[in-house]
Amino acid sequence: MAPMATHVITGSGSGIGAAVARRLHARGDELVLHARDAARAKQLAAQFPGSSTLVGDLADPDKLSWAFSHQSLPDRVDSLLHIAGVVDLGPVGELTPKSWRHQINVNLISPAELTRHFLPQLRLANGHVVFVNSGAGLSAHADWSAYAASKHGLKALADSLRQEEHGNGVRVTSVYPGRTASAMQVKVHQQEGKPYDAARWIDPESVATTIVMALDLPRDAEINDLTVRPGR
Repeated sequence: MAPMATHVITGSGSGIGAAVARRLHARGDELVLHARDAARAKQLAAQFPGSSTLVGDLADPDKLSWAFSHQSLPDRVDSLLHIAGVVDLGPVGELTPKSWRHQINVNLISPAELTRHFLPQLRLANGHVVFVNSGAGLSAHADWSAYAASKHGLKALADSLRQEEHGNGVRVTSVYPGRTASAMQVKVHQQEGKPYDAARWIDPESVATTIVMALDLPRDAEINDLTVRPGR
């Protein structure tokens, strides 16, 4: 990754996204941090001084392009990091269409729309698209159908994009973390009715290490898929 690279990041407010943003901010890279609304954008700007923000609701991907057209965007993008995500567990017999749509919109359609929007800037920079997927994107279990479906779709998006953009010099990496100590994992445990112990799961900083490694890999190589599992 070139010095003073520009990174567009979703999900930078907590967990893996915040850990990645801290790493890149500390070394002086330019950050464009996605936020769902103006209030959240203000919080992120204060958390990462000198960064820019980009406002748009991932739950409503049809309006993202319109929202971006009213904001200043970077001329080049060295990396687009899709880290935001939502989860809502439940058996197929109980999940509502609203729950299905929300997870698919945030976890799959919005990453596709953001990628479409920033592809010209990524091609200009020979940039890198990173999709933070999930173990659920490789194997689905009971009560995880909607979330896993969105993440299986995200894998398909990444695999197709990689083949389409290889000739344009754009690298594409999917990262599949196991359970990570984060606000999302707290919610998962609440939905599962289980006690939460952060020490049992991957530290977000460890996943951030793998993502930054993929970004910094010399241009003679590309990490396509990276699986990260709890070490305890």
